[in-house]
Amino acid sequence: MTVPARQGLEAVDILRRGAGDAVGPVLHDGGCATLGFLVPAGTAACWDVPGSTCTETDGRGLTPNPEPPVEGSDWLLPPGDADLATDPVVLRRALGEAARLIEAADNRK
Repeated sequence: MTVPARQGLEAVDILRRGAGDAVGPVLHDGGCATLGFLVPAGTAACWDVPGSTCTETDGRGLTPNPEPPVEGSDWLLPPGDADLATDPVVLRRALGEAARLIEAADNRK
């Protein structure tokens, strides 16, 4: 599941403040424009969070490799330092809270 980096970083902070182990591995792209959260298989079928993309995979990589799976990316939270996947219900709430925080901050400018 991929989101813009600013929202994703806020969500990671929210997840780590809540239940520190609630966030699974997280990737960032080389330009740090997006963050990718690993979520359980089947999440893409019902994912509808605006501004994010959830892509179904073929099931490969059920245990993430320590090497980033996409060239030009790197782990923000590597496998082994986090759960295997982020709970999509918890992630949806964190992304919503992150969007509200960003909107509030932008409206103060």
